[in-house]
Amino acid sequence: MNKVALITGASRGIGRACALALAERGYDIALNYNSNDAKAQEAVEAVEALGVRAVAYKANTADLAQVKPMFRQIVKDFGRLDVLVNNAGVVDDAYLLLVREDSLDRSLDVNIKGYIHCAQQAALKMISKKQGKIINISSVSSVLAVEGQTVYSATKGAVNSMTAVMAKELAPKGITVNAVAPGFIATEMMDSIPEELKAKYLEAVPMHRFADPSEVAKTVAALCSDDFGYLTGQTIVLDGGLSL
Repeated sequence: MNKVALITGASRGIGRACALALAERGYDIALNYNSNDAKAQEAVEAVEALGVRAVAYKANTADLAQVKPMFRQIVKDFGRLDVLVNNAGVVDDAYLLLVREDSLDRSLDVNIKGYIHCAQQAALKMISKKQGKIINISSVSSVLAVEGQTVYSATKGAVNSMTAVMAKELAPKGITVNAVAPGFIATEMMDSIPEELKAKYLEAVPMHRFADPSEVAKTVAALCSDDFGYLTGQTIVLDGGLSL
């Protein structure tokens, strides 16, 4: 029986890339998404084309009432859960004096509560077997001050902190918890940035290029392997030297 990985926010970008990278390594994939049915189905088909099983699950990770049944259904469908990649998140940049309350609430709900909800449920499914991997997707903004990202940076700093605490609590249960903090990634989100601002960002990266989502996914996949079985509680900054 193949190992099973759940990736949240898996319909596009880094989440989709993680689903494909783990599928290439023989994992069956549970793909969580929140709204875009068509993109989720495209991701399922891309994963299945790699010869493994894939099922999409629509749920808002910020809502525990949706998260609990999603995890129950995943275990019912696949019989197990070995990996959780906490990736679903939102970015709503605004300078401090322009931060809206609704935006603040949504960022805290998805980027922090959503990660905690999923980690809780994943741990409950993994503890009985005394093994499992939880990978939290953070951001270089957790360690680098980027103007306009007061809220986003706060949520990703929280991800780094919760990763360390989760790791310490779950280590005796055979579960490792690590985070990957990407810098600028060539996703649809980057495509929406004005060219002059994109050029400014590119100049700030010592390697003078943006990362491909697959590079983040390969790092996540490596952390899921037995080769990194003794690594836990760490945040791997993958930013081409941006934060140096």
